[in-house]
Amino acid sequence: MDTKVFDKSRLPSRHVTEGPERAPHRSFLYAMGLTEEEIHRPLVGVVTCWNETAPCNITLKRQSAVAKEGVNTAGGTPREFTTITVTDGIAMGHEGMKSSLVSRDLISDSVELTMRGHCYDAMVGIAGCDKSLPGLMMSMVRLNVPSVFMYGGSILPGRFKDRDVTVVDVYEAVGEHFAGKMSDEDLHELECVACPSGGSCGGQFTANTMACVSEAIGLALPGSAGTPAVYESRDEYARASGEAVMACLAKGIRPRDIVTRKALENAAVIVAATGGSTNAGLHLPAIANEAGIEFDLLDVCEIFKKTPYIADLKPGGKYVAKDMHEVGGVPVLMKTLLDAGYLHGDCLTVSGKSIAENLADVTFPEDQDVIYPATKPITPTGGVVGLTGNLAPDGAIVKIAGMKTLKHTGPARVFECEEDCFEAVLKENYAEGDVLVIRNEGPRGGPGMREMLSTTAALYGQGVGEKVALITDGRFSGGTRGFCVGHINPEAATGGPIGLLKDGDIITIDAVAGTIDADLSDEEWEKRRKAYKPHKNNYQSGALWRYAQTVGEARRGAITHPGAHGESHVFTDI
Repeated sequence: MDTKVFDKSRLPSRHVTEGPERAPHRSFLYAMGLTEEEIHRPLVGVVTCWNETAPCNITLKRQSAVAKEGVNTAGGTPREFTTITVTDGIAMGHEGMKSSLVSRDLISDSVELTMRGHCYDAMVGIAGCDKSLPGLMMSMVRLNVPSVFMYGGSILPGRFKDRDVTVVDVYEAVGEHFAGKMSDEDLHELECVACPSGGSCGGQFTANTMACVSEAIGLALPGSAGTPAVYESRDEYARASGEAVMACLAKGIRPRDIVTRKALENAAVIVAATGGSTNAGLHLPAIANEAGIEFDLLDVCEIFKKTPYIADLKPGGKYVAKDMHEVGGVPVLMKTLLDAGYLHGDCLTVSGKSIAENLADVTFPEDQDVIYPATKPITPTGGVVGLTGNLAPDGAIVKIAGMKTLKHTGPARVFECEEDCFEAVLKENYAEGDVLVIRNEGPRGGPGMREMLSTTAALYGQGVGEKVALITDGRFSGGTRGFCVGHINPEAATGGPIGLLKDGDIITIDAVAGTIDADLSDEEWEKRRKAYKPHKNNYQSGALWRYAQTVGEARRGAITHPGAHGESHVFTDI
């Protein structure tokens, strides 16, 4: 690209590269081997979440190197930096999970500070694990510099006893093992083969859900979400992403031109159509907040109600991300939804084209059963459902993809934290029909809103995944299946009804009607409310304490700042 199209006098990097007063700043850039020409080009941040914590992130360094080549050939000067990731699979099942959701906002904040501090003009963001995807997208919309997002890619499926497996199979195997249904030898064999390569968890868990969202919302290039992490063909998308961000810079295309109300609705459609992670009910409102758009959990769930479930993906279905990639990936999914009238085709994307233009030449493959036609869905409504009622006045969410039982009534078994419930489950200290209640795990009360995959997977492994229910003001992993209701709003720590429940209270969950209620009179609720004393957690200092002071309810995305509503300026306009 001709660098003359870029007017440095109008770009943020002028504050560090232009004029005699910036000689000290340029000296640092010369020290790193930059030429005079490179210094006076646009400076493009290329941020990844590369680290050695888990396979989700291990391939990102290679991909960022290729993205930098794309930036360079298109007339920009790439400046690579990294940010953290807390990998849910390793944080799961212990207090480390309290750090997971907190990391989403720290990722956004750290990217913002790096971009602001060094006055970069545009950004390519490459993410692998669950919270890093929304974290990077949030920072893009917050800064509103020309940006392109790219997913690092999914892991390849493992093979165990002639079937494809993912890490969720290992979590469920723990329950089978404790129930005496799996030997030590089989459990060990499974753990050794479940994750055979680099890349993010292979089912339609949170990482792959948000990867699909990145294409549907328009921040990622068409087709970039599907290619497995270890395929060298993924490098083509990395290079193209680097080139695309320079085209966005030249054309003045910014994230808030892309992330509109209609784009957020498109994203919610994709989540429901794929039976995606309930965590999208947190992340879409958080992304919307960065753009100053009102779009909360209840708005997301309204779209879920109207969307057909068409992608037969794990954990509720048969296939993994690699399988969807092999039949055409997200573009095929979006094409059938667009043709059936479920998507807004006029939304702008980072390709410079609209959704409809991107999909114009995509054809739907007939000889496959990974993605169903939107006119002949697996089920007529989405794989994720919103609930409201006297137990969740501000909403809750449940994934029903693959479930047969959509209604449940039973007595409450109340636990004050996840560990107590997990111990009871491992000891099979519950009865069929029970509603297990885990509270004090919300954004503020946890703090950090833990996921409960260890507990839910153990129930499924014991064969009771649809014979008991589990409800919480915390979260569930995208890998969770069974009658598991999360994000109950308001949370116990802020006086929500879940904090007032007692053992034996009769709870009814109806995923068809979209309701969740406890059989208590108004007088009884009021009596308990007057006697209620919030639980005090053990985090009274440090990062988790600080998070708890600012975080809001899950309904609005567990956000920690006012977003665009509170802005007096936008970084890109400095």
